[in-house]
Amino acid sequence: MLERIDELEAKAQADLSAVSDAAGLEAFRITYLGSKGAVKGLMGLIKDVPGDQRKAFGQGANAVRAKVEAAFAARSAELGGAGAAGSSGAKAAAGPAVDVTLPGDGVPLGRRHVITQTIDELTEVFARMGFDVETGPEAEDDHHNFVALNIPQTHPARDPRDNFYIQQPAGAAGSPPLLRSQTSTVQIRVMENVKPPVRIISTGRVYRPDEHDATHSSMFHQIEGLYVDKNVTMVDLKTTLIQFAKAYFGADAEVKLVPSYFPFTEPSAELYVKMDLGKGLEWMEVGGCGMIDPAVFEAVGYDPEEWTGFAFGLGIERLTMRKHNIADIRWLYEGDVRFLRQF
Repeated sequence: MLERIDELEAKAQADLSAVSDAAGLEAFRITYLGSKGAVKGLMGLIKDVPGDQRKAFGQGANAVRAKVEAAFAARSAELGGAGAAGSSGAKAAAGPAVDVTLPGDGVPLGRRHVITQTIDELTEVFARMGFDVETGPEAEDDHHNFVALNIPQTHPARDPRDNFYIQQPAGAAGSPPLLRSQTSTVQIRVMENVKPPVRIISTGRVYRPDEHDATHSSMFHQIEGLYVDKNVTMVDLKTTLIQFAKAYFGADAEVKLVPSYFPFTEPSAELYVKMDLGKGLEWMEVGGCGMIDPAVFEAVGYDPEEWTGFAFGLGIERLTMRKHNIADIRWLYEGDVRFLRQF
């Protein structure tokens, strides 16, 4: 019986030397070190060993188990660790390989800001009516921001307390430039370079030194519309604004024009849309509009006897806040992702 221990050890060492991969290691482990393996099976033979040899047999069986386990661990290390963690490690190594051609997990990169979403929606609505999109500089000169828009030197809109003027170098001539106070400046630039008929909208940031509160900001966005052609009337203006309101706010939206005054339009009006402001349906002012003043046409070289047109300007933040029931304009610019993820 003691000879069988020696034979088992020799055979195990020979079989282990022939192992060359993880699958072979796992097969060796099952054959020799598993719960029904040959090494453990030695202890089942002790009942057949003569009494005076049982102690020596038990010691020999324990010794060969330790030697085979040590040899198995050493061989596993030689083969790169395969099988060193026992059966679970060997099975994992023998499992399917990772398919590196599969697409990886996507990384969330955020989403478009709700103001940008609104601009896209407004642009799409007016594009369906045939309006092209134009842009212009945010830093403007006195001519495009005031003079060509029929705003005289004495008009309160020119007050330094109501504008962000840009300091000029010492000795510079002329009126100082400023951050534009309305997107109407784009209308002037387009009409200076394009012969009528013209049908455009422009969107962008405008700047006024308002005190920040729930409804005011020193930087906000506007969308400006301009349509110039022959025989354009207030009917065309109101129809355009009604179609806009129904497309943006819904088929039940109601619109009204309230007489007002703007230097660059005559007659002028404020646009009101009826909507739920949290206290039931109410009229909310969303922008100004009117027929283009003949003085503006003369400033850009259009003949006011031949051409007529209308213009409108809408506050994008105001439209966004009312459509999404946002109570404070400052929330739009705080960068709180918990707020922005709602849109």
